[in-house]
Amino acid sequence: MYIHHSDVQVVFMFIDRFIRYIEFEKRYSPHTVSAYQSDLDQFIAFLNNPEKLTPAPEPEITHPSQLTHYHIRNWMVELMNDQLLARSINRKIATLRKYFKFLLQEGVIAVNPASKIIAPKIPKNLPVIVEDVKLTQMLDDNEVFTSDFKGVRDKLVIEMLFGTGMRLAELLGVKDTDINVYEGTVKVLGKRNKERLIPVNNELKLLIAEYQELKKNADFSGNNSLMLIVTDKGANAYAKLIYLIVQKYLSYISTQNKKSPHVLRHTFATSLLNRGADLNAIKELLGHANLSATQIYTHNSVERLKSIYKQAHPKA
Repeated sequence: MYIHHSDVQVVFMFIDRFIRYIEFEKRYSPHTVSAYQSDLDQFIAFLNNPEKLTPAPEPEITHPSQLTHYHIRNWMVELMNDQLLARSINRKIATLRKYFKFLLQEGVIAVNPASKIIAPKIPKNLPVIVEDVKLTQMLDDNEVFTSDFKGVRDKLVIEMLFGTGMRLAELLGVKDTDINVYEGTVKVLGKRNKERLIPVNNELKLLIAEYQELKKNADFSGNNSLMLIVTDKGANAYAKLIYLIVQKYLSYISTQNKKSPHVLRHTFATSLLNRGADLNAIKELLGHANLSATQIYTHNSVERLKSIYKQAHPKA
């Protein structure tokens, strides 16, 4: 079974409706909307290659109601053959679940073909972190960061990610006006457009003030971004820039392969937990919808205790 070119618009029409639904009604982030669109485009592209479907393809698809779990399982096999990680496959399957659930609600289909799909198991990997002691020492070292706009901006990026635990997208969305110096908080817009306030320590407040003064006096040739973090030319910062900054400075203190903004978020949460912070409080700071997402950090703490035990106990 495959989609004939004359019928492809029918299928895409429903996808377009679904994308508008998650974008404007569910108010998903642009990044999430883009990921859903990409997953569905890949699924349609797969269905347009009937030679990849086994057994032999049936008559052409003219409507989403003709899709079955057979097509989804075939796609899963294709993704596995392409060496895609289980986590990535699960995300794509989750996209199809959401899409077919929408079609079910709209009365377009009577049966959800994704309901029979069992997603591949994801191996439990501990969150990757860096040593907070080394990170703090680097941030306190006056020789690491220059005192010009770029140096202070780079330090602020690291301090914001490590000091607040915010996500990359949240950092890029922070405006100058989201900083409340008097309350000592920063307002961030998290997933599902949920706002939350994160405390800002005194050292970070002083760094923000220093950075904002340098930014105000910089010559950006007419660029007047409202965002807190900007490029060397005063334009809105972008994800690749933040990645490059984080990778550069984490390379000073870590040899591990993974050096991403999310590593600093993991380090923030693990550091709080290791120092006795309540798990529910960490959940609120991170903006997690469920406590189960936060509990992954308890595994890091258990591993730390095991390490201490092996080093210290005479019979370990």
